[in-house]
Amino acid sequence: MAVNVKIETELGLKRRARKMNRLLAEAYPYAVPELDFENPFELLVATVLSAQTTDVRVNAITPALFARFPDAHAMSQADRGELEELIRATGFFRAKTESLLGLSAALVERFDGEVPPKLDELVKLPGVGRKTANVVLGNAFGVPGITVDTHFGRLANRFGWTDETDPVKVEHAVGKLFEKRDWTMLSHRVVFHGRRVCHSRKPACGACVLAKLCPSYGIGEEIPAKAKALLKYELAPGREELLDKMLAGATRRELRAEGFGLDA
Repeated sequence: MAVNVKIETELGLKRRARKMNRLLAEAYPYAVPELDFENPFELLVATVLSAQTTDVRVNAITPALFARFPDAHAMSQADRGELEELIRATGFFRAKTESLLGLSAALVERFDGEVPPKLDELVKLPGVGRKTANVVLGNAFGVPGITVDTHFGRLANRFGWTDETDPVKVEHAVGKLFEKRDWTMLSHRVVFHGRRVCHSRKPACGACVLAKLCPSYGIGEEIPAKAKALLKYELAPGREELLDKMLAGATRRELRAEGFGLDA
């Protein structure tokens, strides 16, 4: 039976939330940023490009993009038309091109081409919001942060961690439940779970490791066999070899080199 959050104390909520995080850590020990990057600039650009598209699609175009424009100095001087063509597949390519040219120029002008490791400086860059800034801080600089994308926001509500819907308010409410050092990995695990199990339209409740702790259990498919068929990515039926390799520590680039598709 799912927990009744209506009579849950603040301490009870914190304990339940932290237990859910531990279960997610056991389920996704390989949780990492799903965007490929080698340095803070690459992660910043990739995160801007990931808006309204998939990480898989972004990863497909960034090798050519960074080979042509490897740093802020090079990208700030890019021909707009060439840049648009390189990122066209990610969608909204004109607006994204504007953001990339703007943020690259700003990095050159204000920070000698380097990505600043501070939230208040990152969010002043063109096309960079709080979510993007937290992704960069947490994964390129080791500064803890909670990244509230559509998956995280949806699951934070379903889990009963908060009833807030504004991303910034969700970030602060959830942050109070966990140790600061856990924020970045918590973000990865929740997003992984949202993409693989706790889908927007039909969650795979019957195949969820959080079933006994989730107040929303039952809004999706409860029959285990049917729920398992709804799982995506490496958890999907027939992708056991991919899951084994991920559990063994294979990187995403290694898996792609071996011919494994990493999309849903």
